[in-house]
Amino acid sequence: MRWFFSLLVLICFTVTALVGGVFFTNYQNFGQLLQVGALIKSEFLWPVQTGKMIEGAIEGLVNSLEDEYSVYMNAEKFQELQAHIQGTFGGIGIYVGLRENKITVIAPIEGTPGAKAGIKSGDVIVKINDKSTENMDIDEAVGIMKGEPGTDVKVSIERSGAEKMLDFEITREIINVPTVEGKILEENPDIAYLRIAMFAGNTDEALVEEMKKLTDQGFKAMIIDLRDNPGGDLHTVVNIAGHFIPAGPVVHIVNNNDKTETLPAQGNYIKVPLVVLINGGSASASEILAGAVKDTGVGTLVGTKTFGKGIVQSIFFLNKGAGLKLTTAKYLTPNKNDIHEKGIEPDILVELPEFTPEQKEPLKDTQKEKAIEILEGLINK
Repeated sequence: MRWFFSLLVLICFTVTALVGGVFFTNYQNFGQLLQVGALIKSEFLWPVQTGKMIEGAIEGLVNSLEDEYSVYMNAEKFQELQAHIQGTFGGIGIYVGLRENKITVIAPIEGTPGAKAGIKSGDVIVKINDKSTENMDIDEAVGIMKGEPGTDVKVSIERSGAEKMLDFEITREIINVPTVEGKILEENPDIAYLRIAMFAGNTDEALVEEMKKLTDQGFKAMIIDLRDNPGGDLHTVVNIAGHFIPAGPVVHIVNNNDKTETLPAQGNYIKVPLVVLINGGSASASEILAGAVKDTGVGTLVGTKTFGKGIVQSIFFLNKGAGLKLTTAKYLTPNKNDIHEKGIEPDILVELPEFTPEQKEPLKDTQKEKAIEILEGLINK
C-alpha cells in the first residue's frame, strides 16, 4: 500500500496548497478520487504506473474546465510549446484552433510546406493520416502533424465553396518563422510595408531593427500587415503598439476577480498615415494591435473581420518539466470593447479574390492595393 500512501499524501498536499478549504467542503469527492485510484491499482487487469495515473488526473482537472485554450502539458509537449513561442519548431507550418468543435486552420505560415501546398485560413481539417479529427483535441492534432523533417503527413480538409474533400500530402520541415519583415514598396517609395507574422518573445526587438532600416530609407506612410497572424506574447504586442499609437491604453486586462490592469503606450510613436491589413486569420495579439489602432483612430483597418480571440493565457512552469497553459483573463480594447468570439470589423471591407484551379495569373492582392490607394490619397492631400 506504499503507492496508495504516496498518492494520498501527494493529492492532499496539492489540494491543500492550491485550494485550501475547498478540500474540506468537497472531501467526499476527493475520497471518491482516492477510492477509484485504489480500485484501479488493486483490481485493474494490467499493471499501472502511479505517476501516469496522477498525470491523467491532472489532465482531467484541466479538461473539466471545458476551455479549449487551457491545457496541461507533459515535459515533451511543454518543450514543443516553448519552441513554438520562440519561433522555431517542426511540422508543416500551420496554426490551428477550434471553431464549432472542429479543428480549423487559423493561418498558414508564409513560406512553409502547409502554405506552399495551398492550405488556407478557415479550412477545416477533417482527417490527419486518414484518422478522423472528430472529438480530437488541438494538442493531439498538432502532435500528429508534427514529426521528423522529410517525412510526409496527409491532411484532409473541407473548404467553404469546395464540392468535395481536399487531400494534401505534405512533407514536414523545420519551421523557422521570420516574425517581422519590412520594405519600401517598389510601386510607391513613399510607403513602407511592415509584415508581422506572429508576436514571438523577440518580435519587438526585431521590429525596432526593421523600423530603423525603414526610417533610414525614408517613408511618408505605412502599411502594417497582420493577416494570418495568430497572435503570441501579450507584452510583446504592447511594446510594438507603442510605436504606432499615442500615449494611453493599448489594452485592458480583466482577471477573474474583475480587477482591471491597463497596459499603456508611452506616446513615442510615428506620426504618418497608417493602414493595417487584417483577415480571419488575425487573432489574439493581432487583434490587440488592430483594436488599439481602430479605437485611437491613428489608422484605417482594411480587409475582413478578425478571428475573435479576446482571452489571455498564462504559462505556468510545473515540476519535472511539465507546464500549464491556463486562461486567466480577458482583454478589452482601449475603448473597452470585448471582441471575444466577435472579432473586429475592418473600417473598409475588402475581400481577396477566390483562387480557382484554372487560375493562371497570380491573384491580385486587392487588400494591399486598397491600402496603397488610401495612403496615396492621404500623402497627396
